[in-house]
Amino acid sequence: MKTLFLAILFPIFVFGQTLHLSISSNPSRLNPLIATDNASSTIHQWIFNGLVRYDKNGEVEPDLAKSYRFITPTQLEFTLRDDVYWSDGEPFSAKDVIFTYKTITSPKVFTPYSSGFDMVESVQAVGEYRVIVNYKAPYFKALEIWMMGIVPYHLLHDSKDIMTDSFNQNPVGTGPYILETFELSKNIVLGANPNYYEGKPNIDRLIFHFLPDPATEFMMIRSKKLDLSSISPLQYERQLDESFHETYRVIENISHSYTYVGFNLQTKPFNDIRVRKALSYAIDRQALVDILLFGHGRVCTGPFMPGTNAFNPHVKPPKQDLEKAKKLLAEAGYGESNPLTFTLTTSAGGRANVAEILQHQLSKIGVVMKIRVLEWQAFLNTVILPKRFEAVLLAWSLGLKSDAYSIWHSESIRKGGFNFVGYKNEKVDKLIKKAEQIVDPDEFGRIYQEIFALIANDVPYLFLYIPNSLSVVNRTIFPIEPSIIGITHNLIKWNKMIQK
Repeated sequence: MKTLFLAILFPIFVFGQTLHLSISSNPSRLNPLIATDNASSTIHQWIFNGLVRYDKNGEVEPDLAKSYRFITPTQLEFTLRDDVYWSDGEPFSAKDVIFTYKTITSPKVFTPYSSGFDMVESVQAVGEYRVIVNYKAPYFKALEIWMMGIVPYHLLHDSKDIMTDSFNQNPVGTGPYILETFELSKNIVLGANPNYYEGKPNIDRLIFHFLPDPATEFMMIRSKKLDLSSISPLQYERQLDESFHETYRVIENISHSYTYVGFNLQTKPFNDIRVRKALSYAIDRQALVDILLFGHGRVCTGPFMPGTNAFNPHVKPPKQDLEKAKKLLAEAGYGESNPLTFTLTTSAGGRANVAEILQHQLSKIGVVMKIRVLEWQAFLNTVILPKRFEAVLLAWSLGLKSDAYSIWHSESIRKGGFNFVGYKNEKVDKLIKKAEQIVDPDEFGRIYQEIFALIANDVPYLFLYIPNSLSVVNRTIFPIEPSIIGITHNLIKWNKMIQK
């Protein structure tokens, strides 16, 4: 009788269980050097490691590197771990680091991440487990660029074309999980790496359920078939009952992303700043936050994350002013007899509602905005990469260490760069380059706040809003430690419990 009583009171801890997650689109490439979409990074982050990573407080700590030190302000030494193996059993060494650097900086590889290594003069291996990085000058991201996932020399050094190599769909990494199954538009399964250097994860398998429709994902949550997911403000405010909260814990934080409308600045009508400013004055951003997010978010005023030293608190969002908007349109040659007409293109997965509200708001100044919604891969391959658009509705992730180069420097207009709207401002270019050599955080912040203000004034985007993240986690999972870098930073230590 005593044994039965204890079993009822205390949970039974079960190791080797499966964690059920979701993914809303097909990953393009599971190679960290060339993957540019969120779905790919969602998967490859568990397969690969960098030399360093962020800890739960947002501070840099060693990962594949056992330690690091600056020999001089321009010379960085990494001492690598000697107990790391690729998931196929081959040992990790300095050869892989050198190969990764040469690959990401190769002119044959089209990747926006190469710009982070522009300040690197050379990377040298000193034995099997020591790497020396020489920089052209002191560099503000000297450590952060080495968070890039390291790829295996022994599998890729003979590749004829990294961009199309089969490795991109069948990756081999050093991370806590190994890819088990990956088929387009189907569930993706990762298995625990028994030889992971930090020890095999307690959760034996991660299943990412392919759920491109948010409504279907929500049904999976409500039926308790997902362990970790996110919910919308509407779902949180209107569609949850008491039993849901008994099953799930909801964790709310400001997200590391913002939603925006990006203009093609190299063609009419958006090469005219009067048109861009007119649309900006026509938008009621707070209404977007209230209607779409039920207040679970904030208006976005510019390109860098609130709370970082790059954020400029003095830049305020333009208040809706329909008369000023109409006046600017008239100056640009648009009016009742010649209405401004354009197409806003976006991807499936929830942004259509945003587009419809924008369409309604812009109609108040006589603008005819058509909406085109595409599946993510079609959107990426037929709209973004070839730059065939007038305006796009998208979101960017925000990093803890702001780096304006890949999105805002004119050099990033090149193929594979993230500056696909074609933004050019000579002063911004110079300030970005100047900041790259600033290691003092206060001085760096002053420069970046100036960049923030200049970009906001140029209106290359309509900066719309920063949503809060509403994560739901099954209460049987522990230990959950909310952090500035998210709740999955300690996932390899998670357990699931059952109660009998």
